[in-house]
Amino acid sequence: MPARGRRREGGRKAKATLAGAESRGQGARLGPACGRGAQAPRARTAAPAGFANRVYEMDCMRGMRERLPEKSIDIIVTSPPYNIGVDYGMHDDAMPFDEYLGWMGEFGAICGRVLKDDGSLYFNIGDKASDEFRSFRVAQRIAGSLCLQNTLHWVKSIAIPEHGVNAGHFKPVNSRRYVNNCHEYIFHFTKSGSVPINKTAVGVPYADKSNIARWSHDNGDKRDRGNQWFIPYDTVVSKKDHPAAFPEKLPEMCIRLSGFGKSTVVLDPFLGSGTTCVAAARLGCRYVGFEIDPGHARASRERLLGAA
Repeated sequence: MPARGRRREGGRKAKATLAGAESRGQGARLGPACGRGAQAPRARTAAPAGFANRVYEMDCMRGMRERLPEKSIDIIVTSPPYNIGVDYGMHDDAMPFDEYLGWMGEFGAICGRVLKDDGSLYFNIGDKASDEFRSFRVAQRIAGSLCLQNTLHWVKSIAIPEHGVNAGHFKPVNSRRYVNNCHEYIFHFTKSGSVPINKTAVGVPYADKSNIARWSHDNGDKRDRGNQWFIPYDTVVSKKDHPAAFPEKLPEMCIRLSGFGKSTVVLDPFLGSGTTCVAAARLGCRYVGFEIDPGHARASRERLLGAA
C-alpha cells in the first residue's frame, strides 16, 4: 500500500504513512463502555521518562506504536488532514473517503492505547459546506475505540449586528447555494465518557452579577463557557507557515479544560508547525509531537526553543 501522509498543525499538521498499518477498520476495539458513572478525579501520574519534550520527524501511526508507552499520555490535542485536497507536500489529502475513514478509525484505536484511563483526546476537524456530515462520520469511526464526551464548536467568525458585534476571520464562499461555514468541531473523546473536567478554568464572568451568589458555588465570578468557543486566529500566513494552523489559544483552552500540572504530557500526532507543543510548554507541561514533513518539524523545534 502506498505511503500516506497527514496534515495540519499544532493546530494542523503533517502526515502519517499507512505502510505496515493494521487492517483498516479492524484496529479499533468496538463498543467502549461509555458513561458508566462519573469517575472520581485522579491525580496526574508521571509518565516514564525519555520520550517527552521531543518532536519526532516520523509517521505518527508508527511513532505512537513504537515510541510511546501504553497509557503514557494525559491529553491529545490534534487536527488531522481533512482530506479536502489541501497541498501538504508529502501527504495525499485526497484519499478515497472510505480509505480515509479507515485511517481515522485506526488512529482512534492507537490513541486509545497511549491515553491514560483519565486522559482526553481533543480532535479538531471541519466540514465542506457541500458535505456537512463528513466530520460526524469521522467522529463515529473514532468512537469505535473511544467515547464521545463533549462536542465543542470552534467559532472563527461571529456577527451579531443587533449588538454591534462583527468579529473574527471571515473567509467568503463563492457559491450561490451555501452560506459561509464559520465554525469547526472539536470532538472531546475519553475512554469512559465520564472523565472530570475543569469547566471554569476556561470559564467567563457572569453578565448578571446577581447570578454569582445564586449559581457560582465556590467559583466566584466564573461560569461555564459552554461548548461555543470563539477563538479568532491570525489571517496573515507567510510562505514558511503551515497551510492549516490553528491558533495557540485553542490547544491552551483544551489543556486548561482537562486540568494540568508539571507532570502532564500533551501529545499532538499531527504537529505541523508546533502550536500544540508550544501551548503545552508555555503552560509548564511536557509535550510530544510527530511530524512527517522535515520543514514543519524543523519549524516546530525552532518555535519551541523560545516557548519554554
